[in-house]
Amino acid sequence: MSKLISDKYKAWQAECEERFLQLKKNEEELNRIFIDIYGLQDELTPDVDDKDITVHRVYDTKDDVPDSMKGSNYVRTMRDEIVSLISYAVGCMFGRYSVNREGLCFAGGDWKEYFNSNKDWLTENGYQVDEDNIIPITDDDYFSDDIVGRFVDFVRITYGDDTLEQNLQFIADALGGKGSARETIRKYFISDFYSDHLKTYQKRPIYWLFDSGKKNGFKALIYMHRYQPDLLARMRTDYVHEQQERYRTQLSILEENVQSAEPSERVKLNKQISKLRDQALEIQKFEEKIHHLADQMISIDLDDGVKVNYAKFQDVLQKIK
Repeated sequence: MSKLISDKYKAWQAECEERFLQLKKNEEELNRIFIDIYGLQDELTPDVDDKDITVHRVYDTKDDVPDSMKGSNYVRTMRDEIVSLISYAVGCMFGRYSVNREGLCFAGGDWKEYFNSNKDWLTENGYQVDEDNIIPITDDDYFSDDIVGRFVDFVRITYGDDTLEQNLQFIADALGGKGSARETIRKYFISDFYSDHLKTYQKRPIYWLFDSGKKNGFKALIYMHRYQPDLLARMRTDYVHEQQERYRTQLSILEENVQSAEPSERVKLNKQISKLRDQALEIQKFEEKIHHLADQMISIDLDDGVKVNYAKFQDVLQKIK
């Protein structure tokens, strides 16, 4: 069995097409039967427009969508399928889904009790659920549980070591963008993942993005259904403070290097210094907000819904537009 995502995508595309053609055939046959029963041959046609068939049809790009399918709510592209794969992978990181079980796994309740009762299959095949319900999204590989590293592990464990690089490149090509596969995937998580998540969940996200602002000083995802009142305190101590220290260290190194750099290299270093200073200032302001909220030990009630609970942290979460 192939371990290439590209092959699995093609197989899924073919399966969707087969379902589409079969459903269209069935609906047109039913139309013929009713037309014959009621003698409506001169008034109706059994034909069904492609865009009215209510199963997905998958195309490599939007440019490949034929006129007969334009306007349909059931058109998907290769990028859409890869976005769904990434969303599923994030769900596995948090324990909402598992590579070892079908369907929904954890969606509320006592996480520690659930994990301890299901530890064997949750960690089967070596894929570890995120322990603290905080997954950082940074523009470099700063943390051991960085979301890009965790996603690469997901692809490696699910599809195998021998096809890892090919699979990452296929994913990156579907997402678009420049740079290496890992760089493209990182840019996607920083810039586009959350907007795609909001679309999927119709602006009622189950993964929440804590976000310091436009400079990307700090970003981290949590899973709403695993939220605990001490989460912000842990985020502040284990991640925000760590990130602040890394900015200070990097700035110190770059400011020292720029003194002896060649003119052309100095321009590059100064750009990096300017970026890091902006990020350091942004995360400093973010830390103050997180500190204020962490001290309140805020609880949430899942029965209140996403909108009510999200509003409690609106100063530190990415805005829902």
